[in-house]
Amino acid sequence: MLKKLWLTFAQAVAVALALVFVMATLKPQWLPARLSGSTSGQTPAPAQAASGRDAVAGASILSYADAATRATPAVVNIYTTKDSRLPPDHPYLNDPMFRRFFGDPQRSQPTSSLGSGVVVSREGTVLTNHHVIEGADGIEVLFSDGRRARASLVGSDPESDLAVLKVELPDLAAIELGDPEQARIGDVVLAIGNPFGVGQTVTMGIISALGRTQLGINTFENFIQTDAAINPGNSGGALVDTHGRLLGINTAIYSRTGGSLGIGFAIPTSTARNVMDQILKNGSVVRGYIGVEPQDVTPELAQAFKLPRKDGAIIAGIMRGGPADKAGVKTGDILVEVEGKAIPNTATMLNVIAQLAPGASSRFTFVRDGKEIELPITVGKRPKPGARQAE
Repeated sequence: MLKKLWLTFAQAVAVALALVFVMATLKPQWLPARLSGSTSGQTPAPAQAASGRDAVAGASILSYADAATRATPAVVNIYTTKDSRLPPDHPYLNDPMFRRFFGDPQRSQPTSSLGSGVVVSREGTVLTNHHVIEGADGIEVLFSDGRRARASLVGSDPESDLAVLKVELPDLAAIELGDPEQARIGDVVLAIGNPFGVGQTVTMGIISALGRTQLGINTFENFIQTDAAINPGNSGGALVDTHGRLLGINTAIYSRTGGSLGIGFAIPTSTARNVMDQILKNGSVVRGYIGVEPQDVTPELAQAFKLPRKDGAIIAGIMRGGPADKAGVKTGDILVEVEGKAIPNTATMLNVIAQLAPGASSRFTFVRDGKEIELPITVGKRPKPGARQAE
């Protein structure tokens, strides 16, 4: 009797399990929520449990349309023209064969180039790169709303590759300036400009590195590196955060073909603002200068010359009669601090000295013969590019 009851129970359990399996496969909605889940005890995926409204809200996080909408009206296209006429004393002017094949060399033959810029004030102040407007005879700005206007050059700074333009138009949209000091590697950024002249374009990427120096692009470097696609024509355009705030001015790319390889560089807004303020106030940028030829202290150099430390900037040359020479600096001294700020390399040295006010006396700490010495140096005014022989 007991054996018969056990057999009946086993058959009933088998039939019940078979029914559950069939229903779970063909009609899972007929089963209670606990049974319709996976047999491993996992809870339903959030996307399955979410309502339609929650799913839409989650999807909107993947869009940066709001940031682009805030920033794009302030990003402009810049067109420059150059007059290609020969100078009056050029020998080709009196060459009849040249005139026969190429016409009158004195005839104006304008050439044009393309770049981008960013409106940073409603009064018409536009930031762009120096190399975008270098040598231009005429500058024209095209706004996102279709308006065009001639722009005047307020001033430019070749050593940071920045230029400031002025446009006289009403109701201009100005971009909000962000704080690059708060930026982190991995933050999402948008690059806005006019690549290859196709029209205003927005590309997206992340911040790949901060404080990039010694790239040989500018004299003063402190770049934000990004993998957002930046191509020819993007120069002078905006690098913005996910709130549409300006983090930097797109300046250069690393490329072997002329196209984007995912390594782009932007000048931080903090640097751009400092340069812009000086240009608007003085018409040019004034930087400190002590008249030395620096060289990085590398581990190899430290070992070869038995130097006491492996960081700092070694003084390889001194300009005769310059501020450093007058203060008693000697060739072979290693600069390690300026006004209490550590100097690990020549790039830091240039940036720190450049920020010193010309005419002021500043404390410089050197290592000489294995001992630290402090020398007060009256900082001079940095000469224009091409006019100096030392830093």
